[in-house]
Amino acid sequence: MRVERLTYNKIKIFLTFDDLNERGISKEEIWQDIPKVHQLFRDMMTEADDEVGFKADGPIAVEVFSLPAQGMVVIVTKGINEYDLEEEYDEDYIEMQVTLDENDEIFYEFSSFEDVIVLAKRLHSLDIKGGRLFSFNNHFYLKFEEEEVTPLDLDLFIAVLAEFGSSSTITSYRVIEYGKELMKSDAVNELFRYFK
Repeated sequence: MRVERLTYNKIKIFLTFDDLNERGISKEEIWQDIPKVHQLFRDMMTEADDEVGFKADGPIAVEVFSLPAQGMVVIVTKGINEYDLEEEYDEDYIEMQVTLDENDEIFYEFSSFEDVIVLAKRLHSLDIKGGRLFSFNNHFYLKFEEEEVTPLDLDLFIAVLAEFGSSSTITSYRVIEYGKELMKSDAVNELFRYFK
Protein backbone atom coordinates (compact mmCIF):
# COMPACT_ATOMS: atom_id res chain seq x y z
CA MET A 1 0.00 0.00 0.00
CA ARG A 2 1.42 3.37 -1.03
CA VAL A 3 -0.07 6.72 0.03
CA GLU A 4 0.51 10.02 -1.77
CA ARG A 5 -0.95 13.42 -0.86
CA LEU A 6 -2.33 15.17 -3.94
CA THR A 7 -3.72 18.35 -2.31
CA TYR A 8 -4.50 19.51 1.21
CA ASN A 9 -7.79 17.58 1.15
CA LYS A 10 -7.08 14.77 -1.32
CA ILE A 11 -4.89 11.65 -1.22
CA LYS A 12 -4.18 8.76 -3.55
CA ILE A 13 -3.66 5.22 -2.26
CA PHE A 14 -2.26 2.51 -4.51
CA LEU A 15 -3.14 -1.06 -3.50
CA THR A 16 -1.60 -4.05 -5.23
CA PHE A 17 -3.45 -7.34 -5.43
CA ASP A 18 -0.80 -8.67 -3.04
CA ASP A 19 -2.01 -6.09 -0.48
CA LEU A 20 -5.54 -7.45 -0.93
CA ASN A 21 -4.43 -11.10 -0.75
CA GLU A 22 -2.57 -10.43 2.52
CA ARG A 23 -5.89 -9.32 4.00
CA GLY A 24 -7.80 -12.26 2.52
CA ILE A 25 -9.71 -10.11 0.03
CA SER A 26 -10.20 -11.22 -3.58
CA LYS A 27 -10.53 -8.90 -6.60
CA GLU A 28 -14.27 -9.58 -6.65
CA GLU A 29 -14.81 -8.97 -2.92
CA ILE A 30 -13.32 -5.46 -2.99
CA TRP A 31 -16.56 -4.22 -4.56
CA GLN A 32 -18.74 -5.79 -1.84
CA ASP A 33 -20.00 -4.24 1.38
CA ILE A 34 -18.42 -6.76 3.78
CA PRO A 35 -16.53 -6.40 7.12
CA LYS A 36 -13.04 -7.18 5.75
CA VAL A 37 -13.43 -4.46 3.08
CA HIS A 38 -14.49 -2.02 5.83
CA GLN A 39 -11.38 -3.02 7.80
CA LEU A 40 -9.21 -2.46 4.72
CA PHE A 41 -10.64 1.05 4.38
CA ARG A 42 -9.95 1.75 8.09
CA ASP A 43 -6.37 0.48 7.62
CA MET A 44 -5.94 2.75 4.58
CA MET A 45 -7.16 5.78 6.54
CA THR A 46 -4.87 4.94 9.49
CA GLU A 47 -1.88 4.63 7.17
CA ALA A 48 -2.83 7.89 5.41
CA ASP A 49 -2.93 9.64 8.79
CA ASP A 50 0.43 8.13 9.83
CA GLU A 51 2.24 8.78 6.54
CA VAL A 52 0.85 12.10 5.28
CA GLY A 53 -1.24 13.47 8.17
CA PHE A 54 -4.56 12.99 6.36
CA LYS A 55 -7.43 12.59 8.84
CA ALA A 56 -10.68 11.18 7.38
CA ASP A 57 -13.18 13.13 9.46
CA GLY A 58 -16.45 14.57 8.19
CA PRO A 59 -17.75 13.85 4.72
CA ILE A 60 -15.41 12.17 2.22
CA ALA A 61 -15.68 11.05 -1.38
CA VAL A 62 -13.95 7.81 -2.39
CA GLU A 63 -13.13 6.95 -6.01
CA VAL A 64 -11.80 3.47 -6.78
CA PHE A 65 -10.12 2.73 -10.10
CA SER A 66 -9.34 -0.92 -10.82
CA LEU A 67 -6.29 -1.65 -12.95
CA PRO A 68 -6.37 -5.15 -14.50
CA ALA A 69 -3.97 -7.62 -12.87
CA GLN A 70 -2.09 -4.76 -11.14
CA GLY A 71 -4.21 -3.48 -8.28
CA MET A 72 -6.27 -0.41 -7.70
CA VAL A 73 -5.98 3.29 -7.11
CA VAL A 74 -8.17 4.83 -4.40
CA ILE A 75 -8.66 8.62 -4.38
CA VAL A 76 -10.05 10.00 -1.11
CA THR A 77 -11.29 13.61 -0.92
CA LYS A 78 -12.36 15.37 2.28
CA GLY A 79 -15.07 18.04 2.37
CA ILE A 80 -17.11 17.44 -0.74
CA ASN A 81 -18.27 21.07 -0.91
CA GLU A 82 -17.79 24.33 1.00
CA TYR A 83 -20.91 23.74 3.14
CA ASP A 84 -19.64 20.32 4.22
CA LEU A 85 -16.36 21.87 5.33
CA GLU A 86 -18.14 24.39 7.55
CA GLU A 87 -20.42 21.96 9.40
CA GLU A 88 -19.41 20.22 12.63
CA TYR A 89 -19.18 16.43 12.58
CA ASP A 90 -18.71 13.79 15.23
CA GLU A 91 -15.13 12.48 14.81
CA ASP A 92 -16.34 8.86 14.85
CA TYR A 93 -18.74 9.46 11.97
CA ILE A 94 -17.64 9.34 8.34
CA GLU A 95 -20.04 10.17 5.52
CA MET A 96 -18.99 8.72 2.18
CA GLN A 97 -19.78 8.99 -1.48
CA VAL A 98 -18.18 6.18 -3.47
CA THR A 99 -17.44 6.06 -7.19
CA LEU A 100 -16.15 2.84 -8.74
CA ASP A 101 -14.49 2.64 -12.13
CA GLU A 102 -12.73 -0.18 -13.92
CA ASN A 103 -9.89 0.50 -16.32
CA ASP A 104 -8.85 -1.91 -19.08
CA GLU A 105 -5.39 -0.43 -19.65
CA ILE A 106 -2.13 -1.94 -18.47
CA PHE A 107 0.37 0.76 -17.52
CA TYR A 108 3.90 -0.08 -16.34
CA GLU A 109 6.82 2.07 -15.23
CA PHE A 110 10.52 1.38 -15.90
CA SER A 111 13.52 3.07 -14.32
CA SER A 112 15.82 2.65 -17.33
CA PHE A 113 15.49 2.52 -21.09
CA GLU A 114 17.62 -0.64 -21.07
CA ASP A 115 14.86 -2.42 -19.10
CA VAL A 116 12.35 -1.40 -21.77
CA ILE A 117 14.58 -2.72 -24.57
CA VAL A 118 15.15 -6.09 -22.87
CA LEU A 119 11.41 -6.37 -22.15
CA ALA A 120 10.57 -5.56 -25.79
CA LYS A 121 12.83 -8.39 -26.98
CA ARG A 122 11.14 -10.80 -24.57
CA LEU A 123 7.60 -9.68 -25.51
CA HIS A 124 8.41 -9.82 -29.23
CA SER A 125 9.46 -13.47 -28.83
CA LEU A 126 6.05 -14.09 -27.20
CA ASP A 127 4.30 -12.53 -30.24
CA ILE A 128 3.33 -9.26 -28.49
CA LYS A 129 3.89 -6.28 -30.81
CA GLY A 130 1.76 -3.37 -29.54
CA GLY A 131 1.94 -0.77 -26.82
CA ARG A 132 2.70 2.93 -26.51
CA LEU A 133 5.95 4.24 -25.02
CA PHE A 134 6.26 7.43 -22.94
CA SER A 135 8.89 9.20 -20.89
CA PHE A 136 8.13 11.33 -17.83
CA ASN A 137 10.34 12.49 -14.93
CA ASN A 138 13.32 10.33 -16.00
CA HIS A 139 11.21 7.16 -16.14
CA PHE A 140 9.74 5.24 -19.06
CA TYR A 141 6.18 3.96 -19.32
CA LEU A 142 4.53 1.33 -21.50
CA LYS A 143 0.78 1.42 -21.95
CA PHE A 144 -1.13 -1.55 -23.34
CA GLU A 145 -4.80 -2.08 -23.95
CA GLU A 146 -6.13 -5.50 -22.93
CA GLU A 147 -6.82 -6.52 -26.54
CA GLU A 148 -3.11 -6.02 -27.41
CA VAL A 149 -2.05 -8.90 -25.17
CA THR A 150 -4.37 -11.59 -26.58
CA PRO A 151 -1.57 -13.94 -27.70
CA LEU A 152 -0.83 -14.39 -23.95
CA ASP A 153 -2.87 -15.01 -20.85
CA LEU A 154 -3.25 -11.64 -19.05
CA ASP A 155 -1.68 -12.90 -15.81
CA LEU A 156 1.34 -14.29 -17.70
CA PHE A 157 1.71 -10.99 -19.57
CA ILE A 158 1.66 -9.03 -16.28
CA ALA A 159 4.22 -11.43 -14.80
CA VAL A 160 6.59 -10.74 -17.72
CA LEU A 161 6.13 -6.96 -17.33
CA ALA A 162 6.77 -7.23 -13.58
CA GLU A 163 10.18 -8.86 -14.24
CA PHE A 164 11.42 -5.61 -15.78
CA GLY A 165 9.30 -2.85 -14.25
CA SER A 166 6.50 -2.11 -11.82
CA SER A 167 2.87 -1.18 -12.06
CA SER A 168 2.67 2.60 -12.32
CA THR A 169 1.24 4.45 -9.34
CA ILE A 170 0.56 7.51 -11.46
CA THR A 171 -2.15 7.45 -14.07
CA SER A 172 -1.54 7.23 -17.79
CA TYR A 173 -3.58 10.44 -18.17
CA ARG A 174 -0.94 12.37 -16.22
CA VAL A 175 1.93 10.87 -18.23
CA ILE A 176 0.14 11.53 -21.54
CA GLU A 177 -0.57 15.13 -20.50
CA TYR A 178 2.82 16.08 -19.01
CA GLY A 179 5.24 13.51 -20.40
CA LYS A 180 6.54 12.85 -23.90
CA GLU A 181 5.14 10.18 -26.20
CA LEU A 182 8.11 8.36 -27.74
CA MET A 183 6.20 5.72 -29.73
CA LYS A 184 2.53 6.15 -30.59
CA SER A 185 1.80 2.50 -31.46
CA ASP A 186 3.47 -0.89 -31.89
CA ALA A 187 6.16 0.14 -29.40
CA VAL A 188 7.32 -3.44 -28.76
CA ASN A 189 7.72 -4.12 -32.47
CA GLU A 190 9.54 -0.81 -33.07
CA LEU A 191 11.90 -1.30 -30.10
CA PHE A 192 12.70 -4.81 -31.28
CA ARG A 193 13.37 -3.55 -34.81
CA TYR A 194 15.71 -0.77 -33.67
CA PHE A 195 17.56 -2.58 -30.89
CA LYS A 196 17.77 -6.25 -31.92
